[in-house]
Amino acid sequence: MLDTLLQNGLVLLVFMLAAWIASAIIGKVSFVDGLWGLTIAALALLSFLSAESGEAHLVLMLMVVIWGVRLGVHLLRRFNRNGEDARYRTMLPSPDAGMAYAVAALKKVFLLQAALIMLVSSPAQVGILAAWEGQYLPLLGWPGIALYAVGLFFEWVGDWQLARFKADPSNEGKVMDEGLWRYTRHPNYFGDACVWWGIFIVALSIAPGAVIWTLPGPLFLTFTLVKWSGAGMTEDAMRDKYGEDFARYAERTSAFIPAPPKLKEQHGG
Repeated sequence: MLDTLLQNGLVLLVFMLAAWIASAIIGKVSFVDGLWGLTIAALALLSFLSAESGEAHLVLMLMVVIWGVRLGVHLLRRFNRNGEDARYRTMLPSPDAGMAYAVAALKKVFLLQAALIMLVSSPAQVGILAAWEGQYLPLLGWPGIALYAVGLFFEWVGDWQLARFKADPSNEGKVMDEGLWRYTRHPNYFGDACVWWGIFIVALSIAPGAVIWTLPGPLFLTFTLVKWSGAGMTEDAMRDKYGEDFARYAERTSAFIPAPPKLKEQHGG
């Protein structure tokens, strides 16, 4: 197992270095967000191809690939439509800085992303590699599949609703407070957390002795979705952009876990 994990890590590193070279050429790094899901899906597939065959391996691999491909395509389309994300413009020097920009992008974006990808995807990789030939999915894995399905619904539908809302010119300058966004300010991030706790539960049911050591993966992902680069940074930007409208929306809407709105809804904040 360790040899395969090291091989996966090496493949990921080479790929991220190639992506970094591309970023230095075009002067943009936001496409790395789309690579997050796609590379995690690829690592799950590489692990599956290196493991013994069985139902448990297949189920876990498909869970990761479905999530990763959907998210990767969505974020790459967003990058193609919107260009560079403001988060990266504030994090990095101007592309005109040449080597200083390239070095900062390598350290702060691509190498960091590679390390975090290995950490977050560790339950899936270890679960796939630790399962034995012909193993069926244990009964304890089914709650994980249910949680994963809830998460995929919130993430997929939340992203679709937000994209549709932003595509309507009449919503320019308004806060999204419709659909799932009435019940949580971040249905996509809540869904992402549920997806990966579901994957962890399924992997844990397959190989508890090995997978328990990957618990830092979902713990870190939940932290970053709630406090760091997920909801935390998004809300800072929304406060700057929407001011009092966002403040009223935040007052009546649950921060993360879905709940009924606290106050009478007012579209646009």
